[in-house]
Amino acid sequence: MKPNQGIRRALWFIAGCVLLVATAGEARNVSVGVVLDMESWVGKMGLSCIHMSLSEFYQANPHYNTRIVLHPKDSASDVVGAAAAALDLIKNNKVQAILGPTTSMQTNFVIKLAHKAHVPILTFTASSPRLASYRSPYFFRLTQTDSAQVAAISALVKAYNWRQVVLIYQDDEFGDGMLPYLIDALQDVNARVPYRSVIDPTATEDQIGEELYKLMTMPTRVFLVHMQPSLAIRLFAKANKIGMMREGYAWILTDVIANLLDSMSSSVLNSMEGALGVKTYVPKSMELARFKIKWKREFVMENSVLTDPHLDIFGLWAYDAARALAMAIEKTGAKNFTFENPKGSENLTDLETLGVSRNGEKIVEGLSKTQFMGLTGNYEIVNGQLQSAAFEIVNVNSNGGNRVGFWNPEKGLLGNNMIVIWPGTTEAVPKGWEFPTAGKRLKIGVPVKEGYSEFVRVNGKEVEGYCRDVFDAVIEALPYALPFDYIPFALPNGSSAGSYNDLIMQVNRGVYDGAVGDLTIVANRSKYVDFTLPFTESGVSMIVPTQPNSKNRAWLFLKPLTLDLWITSFCFFVFMGFVVWILEHRINQDFRGPPTHQIGTSLWYSFCTMVFAQRETLISNLARFVVVIWFFVVFVLTQSYTASLTSLLTVQQLQPTITNINELLKTQPWVGYQDGSFVWGLLTSVGIKNLKSYGSPEELDELLRLGSSNGGIDAAFDEMPYVKLFLSMFHDKYTMGDPNYKTDGFGFAFPIGSPLVADISRAVLNVTESEKMNQLQRKWFKNEDNSWSSISKITPSRLNLSSFWGLFLIAGTAAITALLIYFIIFLYKEQHTLSHAVNEDSNSSIGSKIRALLRIYDKIDLTSHMFKKSNHSQMADNKIHAIYGDSVGASPSSNYPPSPSNYSDHDSDSE
Repeated sequence: MKPNQGIRRALWFIAGCVLLVATAGEARNVSVGVVLDMESWVGKMGLSCIHMSLSEFYQANPHYNTRIVLHPKDSASDVVGAAAAALDLIKNNKVQAILGPTTSMQTNFVIKLAHKAHVPILTFTASSPRLASYRSPYFFRLTQTDSAQVAAISALVKAYNWRQVVLIYQDDEFGDGMLPYLIDALQDVNARVPYRSVIDPTATEDQIGEELYKLMTMPTRVFLVHMQPSLAIRLFAKANKIGMMREGYAWILTDVIANLLDSMSSSVLNSMEGALGVKTYVPKSMELARFKIKWKREFVMENSVLTDPHLDIFGLWAYDAARALAMAIEKTGAKNFTFENPKGSENLTDLETLGVSRNGEKIVEGLSKTQFMGLTGNYEIVNGQLQSAAFEIVNVNSNGGNRVGFWNPEKGLLGNNMIVIWPGTTEAVPKGWEFPTAGKRLKIGVPVKEGYSEFVRVNGKEVEGYCRDVFDAVIEALPYALPFDYIPFALPNGSSAGSYNDLIMQVNRGVYDGAVGDLTIVANRSKYVDFTLPFTESGVSMIVPTQPNSKNRAWLFLKPLTLDLWITSFCFFVFMGFVVWILEHRINQDFRGPPTHQIGTSLWYSFCTMVFAQRETLISNLARFVVVIWFFVVFVLTQSYTASLTSLLTVQQLQPTITNINELLKTQPWVGYQDGSFVWGLLTSVGIKNLKSYGSPEELDELLRLGSSNGGIDAAFDEMPYVKLFLSMFHDKYTMGDPNYKTDGFGFAFPIGSPLVADISRAVLNVTESEKMNQLQRKWFKNEDNSWSSISKITPSRLNLSSFWGLFLIAGTAAITALLIYFIIFLYKEQHTLSHAVNEDSNSSIGSKIRALLRIYDKIDLTSHMFKKSNHSQMADNKIHAIYGDSVGASPSSNYPPSPSNYSDHDSDSE
């Protein structure tokens, strides 16, 4: 140090002291205790920052009436030492507040002690979330709680798509205090904690190494370390030594370690190189830069052994905490800072002789209202807790930590695309897991079954079949080696050890590392295991015997339409004929005459619309409107019938004996399902009662051949791969029918959260889209003339009412609307005639009124333009006859149509 610099510092110090003496002549001294681990870096740095904070604060506020006088005590890194120091400060020094202690475990007891004496505790280092459970108004945590960083950690895990994280933490209240919050946050991003590594703070190097070797044998390669820096340094030194800081590993450090990276030596940083840390973010400011320079200068003067100290977040929190306390004490306005001594005998214990601070509540109130811009940013205390701020993601290197991203509560993780140098000095992102060569081989369970051996077949310890070959092909497609062994799910005598659901539960319990076979992916099973993507076609379908089409070929023309559609169509033809007759009867001679003639004409006209060959001319516009709509309905119906009949005559050679499940529900015959399959539950849920199991394709063939009447079955339900295999073996005798229930096909099962699922699913896609899958299908499922993958499904082609009810609804609505309009007009035109007829009739009952109305309706509408036209034509013929006489000859129309009067007479006589 240069002499002139020392002289200048001395002068500044003397000037400051003079100023303090001049301005603090009448200021009241307030005793405040400091309990820290004085031999630790945090203790030394924290105490120096507290001194500087108070010095600068009172220099800036010389008018304040209070002055804090510090009473430092060393807790000696011990819980009992911290409690004893706090007790001594309260009892003997009568302190009004305590800054500290250092650790969460030390703070645990001191909180209760301070609560009893009404002395506020201000810790800037104890971060365990459990401390908040005491809910003491005299406890102020002026540091970030550990639970504040769990969202940033989970966002980091999600950003790299890691699915499993091993927690490594120290075995005390600090280590496990944040565990519940962290596990919940990881679950929110679909990450599991398969293992927790708990290390005692006093563990030896060999004990730490033993735990790390255990972690090396596990597949998870993402480790989250939450422990005090002293233990973390030992952990990483051992991890680096045994090869756990190489490529493929990912390490995450909580803020208690990351916040001190700048204070660690290069040898320690080298052992952590490549790790990611969550570090409390402190915004840059001119005041912060000024203080760092000043602190470093003064700290080096006091500690000449340290040549290049680094101020970290704990020192900044200590500085701001001291300032907050000084402001709160000044706000109390108290003139005396005394204790109220307890009353009692002289035989009281030390704890019982503690006095109660008379100004403790006022200091608490002042701290709760404290808010200012500190070195760490906006400083605000809410409910005794410093409000959470943002975090920065740092990548550990030999210089400390290189910032690679940010996280804040509003926007989440930012800058996560920045380049990270991972352990092993690589930029390749660790995938988060791998199967170590020194670890155990995977045990893959395989079901043991009798039938359908093409899918899976177990002979002793040998496993064969389509599913095994697909799994082998998938494993070969993985970018890494995966050692495994097939383990039959069998009893010692070689028989099956249980159902497929039992095998799934064995995977869930960890007996097997996975399961391979014809395992269908269904919702109930997915609660216990994770399935890969399916490698077969999905669905459950019905198998029924076929019968030749020629059996009832004489009546084949009736099959295109169902019975309800035939009946509905016939009724509408009759109804439309009736509607047309009503609308045309009074104005159209074609719809008049004897009753039998009118009925025949109406029905003839309606049914002729099927071939559009009607000869009668419609006069009413309402009738034309109705018939136009009916033409459209008939056109659609006849075209559909023609298409369906053509299909029956030319395409289908075989017909299913049962076309859909509704026939089964009505008749309730015996229905088959494969033994041990989930299909049993599906069939019972839809209402099928008579169920019979089968174990092989040959047994199914025999049951279907016998039928329900002979102890067999009439239909069977099975999964699509089994159905297609069965049909390829007996393709001339059976076919598929409706319905086709949706399932997800066959998949490979692994424990929930297994990192293998994603990689194997990708490999399944590669295999299923390649020629390899076709080769395997030809190997296991091809017979002489057919392949299981080319079976077509015969479905019924009958048309039902549900396909046409909309058309019938439109036609019926149009007809009814036309009738309503017609009768409204009719009643309006004939109201005088109807009234006269009713008045002449002595019987005025409803029946007489209806008969009078029918008589009026049955007469010709003389106002119709057709009859007016006919009347004019008759008058013209008569005039010509009068002029020319008989020489002209009889007019062809002289007698037809007759005069209106003749119409009326003829109709009344004939009817």
